[in-house]
Amino acid sequence: MQLLSYIIEKTQLSSKSIENTISLLNKEATIPFISRYRKEMTGNLDEIQIGEIVKYKEIFEALEKRKKAILKALEEQGVLTDELTQKVKSTKDLIALEDLYLPFKKKRKTKAETARLQGLEPLAKMIMSQRVNNLEHTASKFTSNEVETIQIALEGARFIIAEWINERTDIRTNIRRELERFATISSKVIKTKIEDEKAQKFKDYFEWNEALKNIPSHRLLAILRAEKEGFIRVKIEIDSEKAIQKMEDRIIRTQNECTSQIQIATKDAYKRLLFPSLSNEALSLAKEKADENAITVFSKNLKQLLLVSPLGEKRVLAIDPGFRSGCKIVCLNAQGDLEHNETIYPHAPQNNLIEAIKKISFLADAHKIDAIAIGNGTASRETEQFVKKIQFKNPVDIFVVSEAGASIYSASKIARDEFPNFDVTVRGAISIGRRLQDPLAELVKIDAKSIGVGQYQHDVDQSKLKKSLDTVVESCVNTIGININTASESLLSYVSGIGPKIAQNIIIYRNESGSFTSRTAIKKVPSLGAKAFEQAAGFLRIKNAKNPLDDSAVHPENYALVDKIAKDNKKNVSDFIGNKELLNKIQLKNYISKTVGLPTLEDIIKELEKPGLDPRAKAKVFSFDATIKTIDDLRIGQLLPGIVNNITNFGCFVNIGIKESGLIHVSNLSDTFVKDVNAIVSLQQQIIAKVIEVDVVRKRIQLALVK
Repeated sequence: MQLLSYIIEKTQLSSKSIENTISLLNKEATIPFISRYRKEMTGNLDEIQIGEIVKYKEIFEALEKRKKAILKALEEQGVLTDELTQKVKSTKDLIALEDLYLPFKKKRKTKAETARLQGLEPLAKMIMSQRVNNLEHTASKFTSNEVETIQIALEGARFIIAEWINERTDIRTNIRRELERFATISSKVIKTKIEDEKAQKFKDYFEWNEALKNIPSHRLLAILRAEKEGFIRVKIEIDSEKAIQKMEDRIIRTQNECTSQIQIATKDAYKRLLFPSLSNEALSLAKEKADENAITVFSKNLKQLLLVSPLGEKRVLAIDPGFRSGCKIVCLNAQGDLEHNETIYPHAPQNNLIEAIKKISFLADAHKIDAIAIGNGTASRETEQFVKKIQFKNPVDIFVVSEAGASIYSASKIARDEFPNFDVTVRGAISIGRRLQDPLAELVKIDAKSIGVGQYQHDVDQSKLKKSLDTVVESCVNTIGININTASESLLSYVSGIGPKIAQNIIIYRNESGSFTSRTAIKKVPSLGAKAFEQAAGFLRIKNAKNPLDDSAVHPENYALVDKIAKDNKKNVSDFIGNKELLNKIQLKNYISKTVGLPTLEDIIKELEKPGLDPRAKAKVFSFDATIKTIDDLRIGQLLPGIVNNITNFGCFVNIGIKESGLIHVSNLSDTFVKDVNAIVSLQQQIIAKVIEVDVVRKRIQLALVK
């Protein structure tokens, strides 16, 4: 089996597209670079399609690596035949490969192995031949000091037979099929835990049963978490009698004295070896699918959050609200640099409200503040209410910003390096303000798992989760492009071809030599060689550069082409910038070559029309219902403004301005069937929701989408 044919089978993409993409990947090209700047080679594949090629390339390579290891082990055992070699080489998945290897795998001391050492394998073979008529007499020949009775001899032979049955690929495949089609998963509460306060969130699963193939990913992960925390027991079941009967039908060919021994061995093989192993495998596969599902949802949410509307380069006063400890205030300039910080105490127990209002009013005027960012944690609503009453001299927009992960950032090495002379409270307030200015630039500094847009993120495969989230962050950073002269080390590290080490070198070079004045100057950074420059240059922007293309997504490798287009039209490159009428007159077909096709030319024209355009929408001001302060204020039928703060496969959670988020179940998102929640709502979307159910005891709120 070849890599190319394997990926074609899995993705249904064209041979040429896959072949060229693999070639680029083997040359260490990144997904964003391939997707953006090698469209002619890939047949215009997008990042998702290239990601699929990467995924199946890795699966194939892992499979081939395992095949080599197995073939080597079989050769060392002296059991490798031409037929077995062919079977191993032609296997297309890991489970089938391991089944092939199972009979030859070195085993710990088993009942069957003990029986073999007692010389009972010939007896097992006679029974399996199903031609022995006087079994008791035959078995008596195998008694010895170790095998004292005929019954012990028969039992030993059955252990060997059970192991043979367990190693039969056809039988394993049939039981897998039964599990795949008919397995149920059930859960039952552990009696001693039924009143446990922590167990109550899993109350729905104290007595639960459903088909394993139908269980939604969030439910399976919840059940497995409840089991892990010791509140419930979980079982996987199929019709065992039916499964055993099917096994017997495959094995038993005649009715004689051997039949009953084979039946006993078959039941033993099923109950002791096959079902425990294969039911665990079925649950593991279901968990793997649930992990993939949860990771996909998390990744979609993260992408939406990272690409949420930025306020842009505006001067911001940020408030990290609190009661007893006060509200930490910071003033940031348009570039996010700290200009001032202090603490006010408008709430109980100090209640210095008048002084707090005067202070904020003064700072807003003194620092020419455009917007105020208030963290959405403790005392957020109270702080928002008094800030909105302030009469500012100039217009000031007020925003409530998610604090998720801010405390983790403020205590991190990144934050300490950025602000070594300030404590965690100041750093946290700075993070809140910067999130309003540019969510992407700030959120990349925080472990994505701490941002609060996933479910069961600690229950899924952590390496797969990290890989997926890193891919999302990389995609978002390169989609937007970054200003190399202002970007943080964290942001730079996600740029195609850069990574942590070169990002650090860029910061050092920038601090020692000043701002970059051209993309060519980037080549002076230590360790940033030709390959890194090729991968990164198109995603790095230089504002107010001599060459206007340096502040666009046009790759330097195409600068000469743009110069030629300008020369042919008797214009300067700068004449084309933003001039749609002039750009529309260019005959693109005249510039198609072996390396540059229509997709790249169209991208160039698009960039010249709006160079370096940030595709994100601008931030909108939003207000919660001022009369709703706790869950006790909610009433059925109320219409409330809210912000979507998490999306799952079963609906979305909405922040309505109180501690608890409300759930809009998928069935309450639309009057028609909803296949994908993301098609109806997006993260941070401002909506109106109707209250349809309130459970004060369990702190649960059910909502319906109005608009």
